[in-house]
Amino acid sequence: MISVIIPTLNEEETIASVVDFAKKQPHVSEVIVVDDKSQDKTVSIARQHGATILTSTILGKGASMKDGVLFAKNDIVAFLDGDIDPYPHHTIKLLAEPILNGEVDFVKSSFNRNAGRVTELVAKPLLSIFFPDLTRFNQPLSGMIAGRKSLLTQIDFRDDYGVDIGLLIDMYLMNARMKEVEIGYIENKSKPWQALGKMSKEVAQTIISKAASNNSANFTFEELGTITEIRSQMEVSLESQFKKLNKMIVFDMDNTLLLGRFIDTCAKTYHFEQELMEIRSLEHDPVIITKRVATLLKGRNIGELIQLLDTIELVPGTKEVIDELKARGYITGIISDSYDFVTNHIKNKLGMDFSIGNELEFSKSVATGEVKIPSYLFNNPKSVNKLAICKTNALMAILERYNIQKQNCIAIGDSMNDLWMIKEAGLGIAFCSKDVLVNHHADIIISEPSFNKLLEIALLTLYSCT
Repeated sequence: MISVIIPTLNEEETIASVVDFAKKQPHVSEVIVVDDKSQDKTVSIARQHGATILTSTILGKGASMKDGVLFAKNDIVAFLDGDIDPYPHHTIKLLAEPILNGEVDFVKSSFNRNAGRVTELVAKPLLSIFFPDLTRFNQPLSGMIAGRKSLLTQIDFRDDYGVDIGLLIDMYLMNARMKEVEIGYIENKSKPWQALGKMSKEVAQTIISKAASNNSANFTFEELGTITEIRSQMEVSLESQFKKLNKMIVFDMDNTLLLGRFIDTCAKTYHFEQELMEIRSLEHDPVIITKRVATLLKGRNIGELIQLLDTIELVPGTKEVIDELKARGYITGIISDSYDFVTNHIKNKLGMDFSIGNELEFSKSVATGEVKIPSYLFNNPKSVNKLAICKTNALMAILERYNIQKQNCIAIGDSMNDLWMIKEAGLGIAFCSKDVLVNHHADIIISEPSFNKLLEIALLTLYSCT
């Protein structure tokens, strides 16, 4: 019998179909969804459709896969991705049958789609150097696999993009019998340009570390020289393509561009810290919170508020970074849950292209205590989640305005209010964030209050493969 393991992270749109598909397949007696602390309805939907739910012990796909293997009751386990719909009808049969028949111990899938850029530019060249026997696998990074539990429990699953190539190499080093099977056509999401660097680096690190730790591998300076040449050619290729892209960088404002929060500075200056704390602790509806907080500014004139804003320091060097990004062809802007008069002032100070914030009402330059939440922040038929208000809705509207694909957008923020924006952008960056989930979901973490690393990313040094 077969245990099907599905690692998930916010897959509410597709998980029902994947679980139903797995449960209908012959010889499948167990479907395990190993959830990585999803923030949507993935767990409840999977449970409703009959999956066994296991919460991953540690954040990361590799840990989820290992937890699933240890939890599985059957000796043959198959892994499916939770975001693919539909799967070719015979996927599980094709993966598991060679193991059920005693032909092999490990099966990797290939499918009718051109191999990805990281596969062709990084994985295959490095495999040809260090593990030439594995070049027979057309798609070595495929995540749809099957294997014997008795072997998989002996493997150290990586927690990054290197997990799938790591499994293949480990099985090879264990002298497991392996084969690749064609499972048909799959509509698989390509990684955005900005994510290629992270994926390339982690895949390359996995292959090289496996080679270096394997006593029989010919790991020499000659091979390292070849790696340097691969890296150089990859960067040239990507750079030429990257310059042609329409691209955007979107910043949160409070605790991202600014070294502080505007409303917190107001609370301290105007002595309403207690009232602000009560609103945040007692209210949960974001609309009500926004409207109640705005009342605390009633009677304050625009001049004093802007003067107070200017006492909050910008992250050092931000103006120079924005200038360089614009010179590289980036559209730059701010999406904040603060106020538009604040975001506009910062936008103008930095020479950015746009800003979005809540519209605090003024009468004769004095705040009335009323606020209007822009319509494009609200949930709509195109929204990627069920939240009543989300910055991602505004992000999508801005991308459409500038005719930019979201894969070519970088989003930077620090809090849970930025989480979905960070997840949906082509590259999400957590900036000096203290939130574990924000850091986990981000593609890149910047821990110091400086955007110098952002410049490195935007200028493509991120695309180094070693």
